[in-house]
Amino acid sequence: MKKFALAAVAAAALTAGVAQAYTVGTFSNGFVVPNVIHNGAANTTAIGVVNRSTQTVPVFWTWFDQNSVHGVDGCFPMTANQYTGVNWASISGVNMEGKRGYMVFAVGTVPAGTAAAAVCGFPGATTLAPEANAAAQISANAFYVDVAGKSVAFTPVIDGPLRLAALTNLSTMGALSLQRVAGAASVAGTVPVAVEPVAVPAVAGGAANVLFGRANTTSLSLRYFVDGTLNSGNDTRIAVWSTGDHRGTHTVNIYDNAQNRQSVNFVLNESELSWFDPETIAGRPAAFVDGFIDWNPSAVPAGFPAGAAEAAINVGGGDVYAYSTIIAPAFGAVQSLLGAHR
Repeated sequence: MKKFALAAVAAAALTAGVAQAYTVGTFSNGFVVPNVIHNGAANTTAIGVVNRSTQTVPVFWTWFDQNSVHGVDGCFPMTANQYTGVNWASISGVNMEGKRGYMVFAVGTVPAGTAAAAVCGFPGATTLAPEANAAAQISANAFYVDVAGKSVAFTPVIDGPLRLAALTNLSTMGALSLQRVAGAASVAGTVPVAVEPVAVPAVAGGAANVLFGRANTTSLSLRYFVDGTLNSGNDTRIAVWSTGDHRGTHTVNIYDNAQNRQSVNFVLNESELSWFDPETIAGRPAAFVDGFIDWNPSAVPAGFPAGAAEAAINVGGGDVYAYSTIIAPAFGAVQSLLGAHR
C-alpha cells in the first residue's frame, strides 16, 4: 500500500549498567537511515546530508535489504560545510522499486587537502574515519514523500559514531560489517570500546542469541492507533530495526488507553528490519484500538532460527532503534512518532 511505503514503529533500550538514550542531530563519522524505500520519483525517501568537517571527505553509502543483504552502494565527495541532498529513487538503480531496506552512510579516511574529485578513489579512503576526528563530522535528516497523497513523513536518522568490524572496507560492506550505532540504544551487556572481534559464531537454536539472549529488564513501548478495519481508516505499522538477528515470535503485553492489558504475540520475519501490522495480532481485544505494546527485547524469541549469525556480537549486545508512523483521516497526513524506552 503506497500510504505505508515507509510506515514503521520500533523501540529502543538501555545498556546494562549505563543508560543510553537516542541521540539525534549530532555530527559524527556516519549514520544510519533505518527504513528506506521508493516506488518511483513521486514516492521516495529523501535524505539531506550536512558536512561540518574542516576538509573535503568521501561519504560512502550502502543500501541493505531487511535481512542485511548488500544491495547497492556508492560514494560522493562533500567539501567543508557542504549540504547534499540524496533522492533514493534517483540513485538506487533499476529494479529497486518497492524494496524495503536501510542505508549506512560512513565517512572515509583521506588526508586534508585532497581534491573533491579524488577523495572517493583515494588509497585508504575506504577505511572508516575515527570516531573522534574533526574530519568526520556529518549529520542528516530524512523523510518519505508521497506526492499524490500530499504527505511528507519524517524518518528518524540514527546518529553515529559508527562501529564497524575490523578491516571493514566501506566500498564492500556486508551483513556483519555494522556492529554498533551510538545513536541507537544498546540491549544487554557492556561493550569495551577497544574490542571489535572479527569472528562471529553461529547461534544454535537461539540459546546463545547475543542480542536478545541476556538477562535484561529493558521495556520498550511501541505505539499503535487502529480502528479494526485493515488498511483503511486508522492504521499503524510496527517495525524493528537492530544490528542483530531478531527473527521469531515475541510474547508481549498490549495495553489500551484505559490501562487494560492482554498478552499477545507478534512475529518478526526478517533479521534486521522487520515490520508488521498490529491490527492483525491474534488475540488483540477488539476494543484495543489506541495504546502501546510493551516489549522486552532481551527474551530469546520462540522459533529463533538455528545457525543464525549475529551481526552485532561485539562483546555485549546489539543496538535497536524506534519510531512509529501512523495514518488517520483526522490527521490528514502520515504522522511519525518516536518510540519510548526505559
